Amino acid sequence: MWKNPGIAVAIDPSQLTVGLYVWLDMRWDEHPFIANRFMVRTAKDVAVIQSLGIEGQLYHHPDRSTAQPLPLAPVAAPPSEPEHADGQAALAAEVRQRDQAKKEKRQRQRDAAARADRAWEDAARQTREALLTLTRSPKAAGRILADLSGETAARIAQSKEVLLHLLGDKKDQGPQFHALNVLTLCMLVGKKAGLAERELADLAMAALAHDVGKSKVPPQLFKTIRRKRHEEDFVRQHVMYSTQLASDSGAFSKEALACIASHHEAADGSGWPRGQRETQRLALILALVNRYDNLCSPEARDVEPLGVYPPGTVVQLTDGALALVVAPGPEALRPQVLVYTPEIPKDEAPLVELHTEPDIRVAEAIRPSTLPAEVLDWLNPQQRLSYFYSVED
Repeated sequence: MWKNPGIAVAIDPSQLTVGLYVWLDMRWDEHPFIANRFMVRTAKDVAVIQSLGIEGQLYHHPDRSTAQPLPLAPVAAPPSEPEHADGQAALAAEVRQRDQAKKEKRQRQRDAAARADRAWEDAARQTREALLTLTRSPKAAGRILADLSGETAARIAQSKEVLLHLLGDKKDQGPQFHALNVLTLCMLVGKKAGLAERELADLAMAALAHDVGKSKVPPQLFKTIRRKRHEEDFVRQHVMYSTQLASDSGAFSKEALACIASHHEAADGSGWPRGQRETQRLALILALVNRYDNLCSPEARDVEPLGVYPPGTVVQLTDGALALVVAPGPEALRPQVLVYTPEIPKDEAPLVELHTEPDIRVAEAIRPSTLPAEVLDWLNPQQRLSYFYSVED
């Protein structure tokens, strides 16, 4: 359970020492650190903070600190030159280097997120059009899905690095949300698994159309978990409907159709509708990703905590900060997080890639119900989460 960091106590920069959890009461772009609140871990951190000239803007949280502030130091005469000048120059260079690296990294993140957002809007328009018209214009819809899948597979296969971005709530309703989430995650998993471009294209087609058959099932049946046997049977028929609609378009390969038909099957035979032991690699990836994205929905996150950190999970970091997971990282336990920084708007808050910060890790996942209302409002973990990819050629 998350605990409020307690009262912040003002201190003089001369009282800084390693082990203090500090708050720099200044704009995020006015200092070279990744967050406004953090644990002071090194003597160099102390020197950098003291060089900022922030008298009256420095606080520490006693409840989060592992050390006590030093006694207030009397004003000392400046050291003699040139030793003092050399030290000051080196420190100034360190501050400039940290600040420049932070700003460049933030700009790269923003540029990549903007590319992902533009790509998502275009893909969402195409996907929505295709999925809503597949029943009445299967050939035309199939061509749209084939073009989008082929382009996506080519970009993923030919790129050195694929980045995942949380886009948040896109303020709309439609079948494209889940389809694009599943597409994105399938492409990341598929690339990691070493799929060829043709396999990625088949997987993309199946990901986009795997749930299109739900349009033939009464929508109210999907709004409850406790269904009667005949209602559950009806819901499970969406797999057959999806496979048939995809087949009618003439755009899906037999591998893609088999993937759609098996997207609720499992490797151990516990899935449905046939309860077979699934061995096809594409179908296993789609089934896994489909289940994962469903568990990442706000409803699922509110029911039970997950053993991983999907986008939308609220976490506490080892330095005591609260954060919202916005994307998985290259290391499973070190996701990309948005640090809770109430002094600034959420869209300006620092993004931290934990795999690049060896001293900071996730300490625990936090139940949103334990958070104060103002913290919950800022983090907003219950929004509909949409995400998409960008590529580095």
